[in-house]
Amino acid sequence: MRDLPFTLDQLRILKAIVKEGSFKKAADSLYVSQPAISLQIQNLEKQLNIPIFERSNKKARLTEGGNLLLNYSSRILALCEETCRALEDLQNLQGGTLIIGASQTTGTYLMPRLIGLFRQRYPQVNVQLQVHSTRLISWSVANGQVDLAVIGGEVPIELKEILQITSYAEDELALILPTCHTFAKNSNIQKEDLYRLRFIALDTQSTIRKVIDKVLSEHDIDSSRFKIEMELNSIEAIKNAVQSGLGAAFVSVSAIAKELELGILHWAKIENVTIKRMLSIIINPNRYKSRATKTFSKEILTLFVTPPKEKLFIENQNLQ
Repeated sequence: MRDLPFTLDQLRILKAIVKEGSFKKAADSLYVSQPAISLQIQNLEKQLNIPIFERSNKKARLTEGGNLLLNYSSRILALCEETCRALEDLQNLQGGTLIIGASQTTGTYLMPRLIGLFRQRYPQVNVQLQVHSTRLISWSVANGQVDLAVIGGEVPIELKEILQITSYAEDELALILPTCHTFAKNSNIQKEDLYRLRFIALDTQSTIRKVIDKVLSEHDIDSSRFKIEMELNSIEAIKNAVQSGLGAAFVSVSAIAKELELGILHWAKIENVTIKRMLSIIINPNRYKSRATKTFSKEILTLFVTPPKEKLFIENQNLQ
């Protein structure tokens, strides 16, 4: 086999330039000089005998050949990282890295608690959490950049045959109101009452917004009739807006545990309606599954699906 016309360092540099958007920012992120970055790319282009970047544009823009190389570079580097994790695995959880992915709400409110429990048991394992949209996280699992993920939205159709998707746990969605709201005095409200509320919602492109609209529709609740006062891009912003009396909102129960305990938000129950969504665990069965991944799945993820009282007891015991 002839010598390869590129090195792993050159591929890492290529990815950094595209990610950072310029040679200078890539050099800063890799802690090398910009001339060194430029020289490596020039050598790479000479070795491959193709231009990688368009020279007429100030921004680092890839040519067609550059895009093709970037695609393969991502796969090559992901496989290298997978190899390193497999070798680290030989140390029997005395080291290594576990990369977990999660969609926005799950990653913000559930996963940090579960990662905390895992770190108490296996402090030598480096755990990384990546929180993005369900779509981005699904692609990261498919490409081997994430070991496993817990998501609340739909996996892209093109990945459903690639990924192993396992139903994990039900996540209840709560209607929250300011504690001073008139409806907060009632034990239950009717479905028709929803059309009288002013709502704070996530933007229409967010995965959880689509899930909420779908689940409401299954309960004969037409969310298109809601009076949307404003759209925000974070659950925390929505909770603060509701607390300030700006409107009502649907959020995951896992996101409001602290607020309910402190009595600063009201969970309004809708008569004869319980709104839930299914969380799923996704992995790529064709990728190496590390011992840390298997241990996290077996020992930690199962804590969330045990009966509430037992789960609370287990978590308290582990946190002591």
